[in-house]
Order: sequence, then C-alpha cells, then structure tokens
Amino acid sequence: MSKITIDYNAEGDIFDIQRFSLNDGPGIRTIVFLKGCPLSCWWCSNPESQRRRPVVLYNAAKCVFCKRCETACQSHAVKFTPDGQRQFDYQACTGNGDCAAVCPNDALVMKGRSIRIGELIEILKKDRSTFRHSGGGITLSGGDPLMQSYFAGELLKACKAQGWNTAIETEGCAETETYLNLVPYIDHILMDIKHMDPEKHRLFTGVSNELILNNARRISAFSPIVIRVPVIPKFNASEKDLRDIAAFAASLGNVRYIHLLPYHSLGENKYRMMGIEYKMNRLSAKSLSNEELEKYRPIIEQTGLSCRIGDES
Repeated sequence: MSKITIDYNAEGDIFDIQRFSLNDGPGIRTIVFLKGCPLSCWWCSNPESQRRRPVVLYNAAKCVFCKRCETACQSHAVKFTPDGQRQFDYQACTGNGDCAAVCPNDALVMKGRSIRIGELIEILKKDRSTFRHSGGGITLSGGDPLMQSYFAGELLKACKAQGWNTAIETEGCAETETYLNLVPYIDHILMDIKHMDPEKHRLFTGVSNELILNNARRISAFSPIVIRVPVIPKFNASEKDLRDIAAFAASLGNVRYIHLLPYHSLGENKYRMMGIEYKMNRLSAKSLSNEELEKYRPIIEQTGLSCRIGDES
C-alpha cells in the first residue's frame, strides 16, 4: 500500500478496549469500542455505547452515602434527600465524570473518554506480537465505529501503517460513500442484518433497514462481508425470518458465511444503572443457547452459505 497521510492528532470517543478476543475477526484480536450508534436495539448489551458523549453508570448497591458526589457534581445531577436517600438525575448528568472521580466505592463509573489516535496506537502496540503470531489484529466495534467516521478512518489507516490486520463491526447505517472510502483500509467487514421487514426492524431498533440492506449490496460489490445475525426471541428467532436473511445474504455473492449470535440478557443491569428501560422485559424473553440455534443451521446451509453459531471457531 502506498504511503498515506494519517492524522495522529485526530480525537475520538471510546468506551472500552478489549484484548485477546477470538470472535471478532481472524486470529487473536484487540477490540476498540467507539461511542455512538444510530440504533437503539431493545436487546443491546452495550447501551452505554449508544450516546456519543460519556455517560455515568450508577450502581446503587455500592453506594456508601458519603455524599462526595453531591459536592463534586456541578450540574446538580446527584442529590441526597433530607432522609438520606440518594437521587441521580440522568437527564441532568453531563457525563463529565466529576462524581465518579471522587466515589470511593465505584458506585459511579464513567463509560467513555476522549483519546487521540497517536495515544491509542501506542496502547495497541502492546499486542503486536500477538497479532503477528496468531494472524489477528484490530477490530473496531461500538456502538457503530462509523458514527465517528473521520476518527475511525484515520485509526484504520494508522493500524494498516503498522502492518496490522483490520476489521470493523458495523450496523450498516453510515453513508454508503463512507464505507466505500474506507474499504482499502479494512480487511474484514462484519455487518449485522437483523430483519428483512423494515417496519419490524424500525419497531425493535428505532430505524428502518433500507439503508442497511442497500449498503450490504453496495459494499459486497467491493469487499467480502460476514453477515452477523443476533437471534432474538419474538423478533427474528423463526425459520422464516432466518431463511429470508440467509436468502438475502446469499444473493450478495460476496458472503461466505452467516454468524448466528444467541440472545442473552447480560447487559440488563447496565440499563438499570443508566436509568433507562430494558425493553426486552416486555417480551419476557429468555436467553438462547448455542444448542438452541442448531436447528437453524440447515436453513442457512441450504442457501449455500456456511453457518457459524455463537463462539464456534
């Protein structure tokens, strides 16, 4: 690849860096989670990723009522009533982290921070020998990393300059030209296709699926795609819905396999800590096991695609 110009001073917002992942691209990978997502899926296990700005999670069970947070909070989002009860106004919270900084028991935890690409690359270099020996690399996730398209693009360029394999996990909702401009710097595109019905997709995610499906068609003309499907009870966990998704994926012509991801409710407590409703409780949905998804494997394979389920390698 010819020499490219990289803005190492570009600044973006991340909320986590996860090392030694085996399920987000080939080899052993480090995942950088970027803030911001255009979807608000009922089952999202990272609700803190949906907002671009940092958020504060409040774990009431850990609060020791020292009242340091009330003094530190400039927006008066944290208050104690005369009878000693603690109140957290999530709408007033600006996410600057002053309260979390003084909390002695991690009852208040910041999710999200700004970082420059140069600093981030130095952190990621810690795993470069792992990438080299395992055939792994860097995966950008979220949220959806392309909601910070400039930062994500410069980060991908910087990773390629290091000789690292790159991947993105995307909801498919960015502008089509954004994807096409970044294809030269992405080795693996993992795109979610959640449902083929635009209205049902809108009900459960907050947006229609037209742009997502169009992006899948356009991108697959230039790059292979892995289609990932979160299998959600009472949303798409049916033979018909998965058959429709598999038929669409097979029609793209540049998809080798579909990755089925079983629903779990491990993120439910985060909703409580953010003061928002976990909508999946409306459905009384139960977590699914890898074994329960095996019945869908023949449906996928009938289209000529391979099927990967859960943590299969």
